[in-house]
Amino acid sequence: MQFPEIMQIRKIRIGEFEFDCRVSGKEENELIIFLHGFPETSHMWINLMGKLASIGYFCVAPDMRGYSKNACPKGVKNYTLKKLSDDILNIAVAFNANKFHLVAHDWGAGIGWNIVYQNPKKIISWTALSVPHSNGFGKAIKMDKEQRKMSRYIGWFLFPIVPEIMLRKNDFEKFRKLWKHSSPEELNNYLSVFRRKYSLTAAINYYRANFRKGKMEPIGDISIPTLFIWGKNDFAIGKVAAENNHKYMKGYYTFLELDGGHWLIQTNYLEVEQAIIEHLTKNKTALNNVYNN
Repeated sequence: MQFPEIMQIRKIRIGEFEFDCRVSGKEENELIIFLHGFPETSHMWINLMGKLASIGYFCVAPDMRGYSKNACPKGVKNYTLKKLSDDILNIAVAFNANKFHLVAHDWGAGIGWNIVYQNPKKIISWTALSVPHSNGFGKAIKMDKEQRKMSRYIGWFLFPIVPEIMLRKNDFEKFRKLWKHSSPEELNNYLSVFRRKYSLTAAINYYRANFRKGKMEPIGDISIPTLFIWGKNDFAIGKVAAENNHKYMKGYYTFLELDGGHWLIQTNYLEVEQAIIEHLTKNKTALNNVYNN
């Protein structure tokens, strides 16, 4: 079910950039920021945003750096984890939020782990889909044969030009195979972004800027209440990385393994929705306590 009547796209100016942000709900409610993955956009969150807005949250999902038309700088150096994280923190400030819930998938989750570790006082609760803690993922790539095989594509993305040429073939045929569970509206939105001249290179620059040593920059343990949702048939994230995620959790932690693959919001929506609502509800009082003290 979709909620088009309460969904808006708001353009948020952050310095020299302008981010396209999907917005749903009343701005006086607790803020949830949603971070999309690759190769997707904030469109992936529409149904979940509508549901959460209907039960009392204010939902914001930006098309991240490189995906927003007017926030797509050239150059690998503009896609470091720090810059990607700062964008999200600045978007929260633009909505006058000192604290917020964070929900993210794939590359959004990679950025999210960094945000949560670096800014624990700003995060009420954290939900990661598919991609585990950066240290655990990096260790799995190094130590686990299956994960190394799964992650070979990362090395391919580090080459200049060639990935763009291959991915653009037959109007993004390779991406279309990944999007087979997406709605026609979602597919058209994704294509509208990646058909732009620089967006595909910008999206691949996430890898080029942050995986030059074969793994993302290490971070420390997480103390924020965390929900990690993983599909046991995920083609990109193996069992070792997912099941060892708990080693980096020092606070409340829930691990939910689903009978699904990587695109959980499309294939396992109701399970994801229920788990996130339960997680948000358990931690909603955290913000109330902050306001009351």
